[in-house]
Parts: sequence; structure tokens; C-alpha cells
Amino acid sequence: MSLPPLVLASTSPHRRGLLTRLGLPFEVVAPGVDETRSYREPVTELVKRLSRAKAEAVAVRYPGALVIGSDQAAERDGEILGKPGDHATAVAQLSASSGKYLKFHTGLCLVDTRDSRRHEHVDVTRVLFRSLTAAEIERYLQAEKPYDCAGSFKSEGLGISLFEGIESSDPSALIGLPLIMLCRFLRECRVALP
Repeated sequence: MSLPPLVLASTSPHRRGLLTRLGLPFEVVAPGVDETRSYREPVTELVKRLSRAKAEAVAVRYPGALVIGSDQAAERDGEILGKPGDHATAVAQLSASSGKYLKFHTGLCLVDTRDSRRHEHVDVTRVLFRSLTAAEIERYLQAEKPYDCAGSFKSEGLGISLFEGIESSDPSALIGLPLIMLCRFLRECRVALP
């Protein structure tokens, strides 16, 4: 059986880079989904809903394809942290995270448009930050400028130096796309890996 078209419903360069690891041809399409959180929506439900919405928004345009949607949110002491967007917000996020655990919820939805089946998963990764000084935070932000990353760091880069430890069943989930579960879903859709 030939490989159905594979479509990543995302504009994230981090997710694109992760999917490239699998060595499969794929197309990238912006999903155009409103990512506003519903009032009091639990973080797990938020990332699950947005992952599904992204995949389904693109799936209607790609019959016969396997469409991947993903979303991630960071949570600290019950507060959801978004992408900082600027330096001052990143400083505030990292300062407040110093010495604390953060949970990263990464949603995944694979829609098989051939039979309308949805495969869904939410990965939770716990990250323990070191006690960070203002100088360490500033040096890190100047070096990496992670303003487009939830929690204000890139674990795949210099951001790893900010941590005491990581608890995860899938290290790729922290970067933004849980590849272990995605591989399972792809095999269930009869895609040969590796």
C-alpha cells in the first residue's frame, strides 16, 4: 500500500523539525484556528481541543490524507503559561519558574481522512527548574531568545541548562510533538516505520 499524503497542521518550525526526523514526506499547512482558551477550561482539555481543531480544520481540505494537529501549554502552580512573545514577559516567566516544577501538556491528534478516524493523546512532561539568578536568566534569553516557546525556553537547545530534571515518557513532547505516540498512531494507520 502506498503512503497516504501526510500533512502537518501547524506553522511551528519546532514541530516541522520533529516530524522531519521520521523521514517521511509531508506538507505543512497553517490551520488558522482560534487558540483562545475557554473560560476555566482545564489545560489538558485545552490542548486536546486545539490539537483536534487544527487537524480537523486542515483535514477537510485534504481528503485521503493523514493530518497531524498538535498544541502545547505550560502550567505552573495551576496557571497556564503561553508563549512570552517578548523579553520582559520571558524574564517574568523564568523568574517565577525558578526552583519550581512546570507541567507541559502536549496534545496530539492524527485524523485519517480515509476512514474519518481520530487518534488522540495528551502527553504530560514535568520539568524542575534550577534556582535561577537574574543574571542567568538574562544570559539565557540573550543567547536563545525563546519568545515563541511556551515557558520561555528551548529544551532542545541551551534551555536544558536551566533544569534540575525532566520526567517524561517522550522527550520529543517537550519540544512540541510527541513522536513516540505519533509513530504508534501512524503504524495503526498502516504506515511502515522506520
